[in-house]
Amino acid sequence: MYKVLVSDAISDTGLAALYEHPNFAVDKKPGLPPEELKGIIREYDALIVRSQTQVTADILENADNIRVIARAGVGVDNIDIQAATKKGIIVINAPGANTISAAELTMAMMLSLARNIPAAHASTSEGKWERNKFKGVEMYEKTLGVIGMGKIGTEVANRALSFGMNILGYDPYLTEDRAHQMGITKASLDEIAQEADFITVHTPLIKETKGLINDEYLAKTKPGVRIINCARGGIIDENALVRALNSGHVAGAAIDVFETEPASNTELLKHPNVVVTPHLGASTVEAQEKVAHEVSEEMIDIFETQSIRHAVNMPQISGETQKKLQPYIDLAEQMGILAIQLLKQAPDQVEISYAGEIAMESTDLLTRHILKGILTHHLGDTVNLINAHHLLKDQGVASNVSKNPKSKGFASYIEVTLHRGDNKANIGATILNGYGSRIVKMNDYRVDVRPESNLLYIKHHDIPGMIGRVGSTLGDYDINIGTMQVGRADVGGEAIMVLTLDKKAEGDVLVGLKALKGLEDAQYLELPIEKVTVTN
Repeated sequence: MYKVLVSDAISDTGLAALYEHPNFAVDKKPGLPPEELKGIIREYDALIVRSQTQVTADILENADNIRVIARAGVGVDNIDIQAATKKGIIVINAPGANTISAAELTMAMMLSLARNIPAAHASTSEGKWERNKFKGVEMYEKTLGVIGMGKIGTEVANRALSFGMNILGYDPYLTEDRAHQMGITKASLDEIAQEADFITVHTPLIKETKGLINDEYLAKTKPGVRIINCARGGIIDENALVRALNSGHVAGAAIDVFETEPASNTELLKHPNVVVTPHLGASTVEAQEKVAHEVSEEMIDIFETQSIRHAVNMPQISGETQKKLQPYIDLAEQMGILAIQLLKQAPDQVEISYAGEIAMESTDLLTRHILKGILTHHLGDTVNLINAHHLLKDQGVASNVSKNPKSKGFASYIEVTLHRGDNKANIGATILNGYGSRIVKMNDYRVDVRPESNLLYIKHHDIPGMIGRVGSTLGDYDINIGTMQVGRADVGGEAIMVLTLDKKAEGDVLVGLKALKGLEDAQYLELPIEKVTVTN
């Protein structure tokens, strides 16, 4: 009999699968003080929480029998993932259960915005009758730009089609075929800005999407555009949005999520042309039942069949496998991160090859790290080691893993190749005894680069003086070069430089480099250099 503690107010209907299962005993004790939770947690095999319970390292010290912690929702900020992983505890969540609720809220916000419903309600409830003041616009035959065509963005597009709207969809993984099947048009961000009457965002909050809707982007949009954000706070620059609203360029906005929560941008909150709600995307009876049902079903699967779908921390591996793979774990994820940056777009095919001694090991964990590195670039923290394969398939990306025990010049060698149509990017890497991780191949050029936080990849013509001009330009921006590697195909032909730098090289630095005669491209590559520890 497995004992499950539910320490937050969670739907009993959603927990029905656990209540009714003969091998599970459920104790529901919402609102436990931390000390009391710490005192009883060792009695249980599993813990289910929402956002109220703080599962700290201190509490987990006593969780000697806990095998699974489930968050009945998406975010796991209230769970110390590192401490749980060290204890060998699987942490799961319910990432897809709020899809319909979030999509329906988006439509409700769009309708409220188009017809001025909140303001009209407030006026009428005060005894006024201001019909002319609240004249709205129809959504029929208007163009809706959907930025982010994941599960929620897709559901929004489907619903908007039933309103007779024309849909422009942007997503790095959206293909022409999928767009055609959905009855929408694949578009770029700029095309959405230029053509959309309504724009709704449904992307994760990552480096590439933070401040995506800013002054520059809003200036490209149609006069009178209406903006909706039920995704993540920070995708829209709130101050830029207020400026566009005040100028009249943006006719209105509907915002459910904010840069800081509770929301603190008073000018945005009180703007007459803005509809605001307190992060209600998943706040429906059905969504709360679904998240509870989803984690209940997965918890049963974990205990009964060892099947895991939505773990957010590292899977367990044997001590022997851990010892052999440990040196390659950081490197594998770094390879994925570098490859996707080099490709500059989402891939439609991923090839991973292992050669030499590493090919004779079970490399699934390394493959998962590579895929996580690739997908996180566009999908953010929705990607983990458990769902990486599933998400890759979800995005319609073909993949192939090959192994060859024959050496390719190194005792062990890994190569990642990403394709998008005719475009290709590849990274080859190895571990050199006594020297550590090395990138030994970039876009078919041989190099020898230690992975570091700040890398600069330069493609140029092999002409005299190029190295000096690059160094001089970086010096003008007070950027110091750590190491430099060069590679070329033929004398006087195409060549590359790979430099490690002491700080970032972005914006004006890249513009200055690209202005150099003979230099074709300069790309800053960023690596999060941190240790990934596998626990037994």
